[in-house]
Amino acid sequence: MDTESHPPTCTCTAHPLPVSLRVRDARDLYLAENGFTTESYDAPTTAGSFLGLKFSVPNPPAHQRAIRWNDLHHVATGFGTDHAGEAEISAWQARTGLRPAGAYVTAIVIANAVLGIVFAPRRTWDALRASREGRSLFSLTVDYESLLEMTVGELRAMLGIPERGLATLPRGLHAHAPRRSA
Repeated sequence: MDTESHPPTCTCTAHPLPVSLRVRDARDLYLAENGFTTESYDAPTTAGSFLGLKFSVPNPPAHQRAIRWNDLHHVATGFGTDHAGEAEISAWQARTGLRPAGAYVTAIVIANAVLGIVFAPRRTWDALRASREGRSLFSLTVDYESLLEMTVGELRAMLGIPERGLATLPRGLHAHAPRRSA
């Protein structure tokens, strides 16, 4: 699905994405609710923000691969893209395996997890504890396109994530996400 010309209808961020949804469609919902596109995966830089301030970061090949996996991790876990959600996903990723992601990606993930200790210590700790039985896509040898054809439930099972996901609160969105109508 081309998220630029046919954005999917956003689901309520209060609920995890349904297990029966195809991963491709779930990814596209995640991208749309956050104002992201698949085109950014291969761009020379990507947008970041901290405390509402936007900036660009280099997007080398290892980071390009990592963004794809990271987005699918958000789909599977249900963690949001606000500061607390990024801390949760980073703590989860740090414990489930980052070695193949490379030093640049690992530094970003560790920095987000450490910031989570400041901004959302309980949620960061809970995500770290929830990762005990899980596996990240960084540590698996899996074809990205084949993942997109799975269901969210199959992806969660592959990663050792409960059927309901890991998030215990609604998905928070980053400061620059488009506003949705109710």
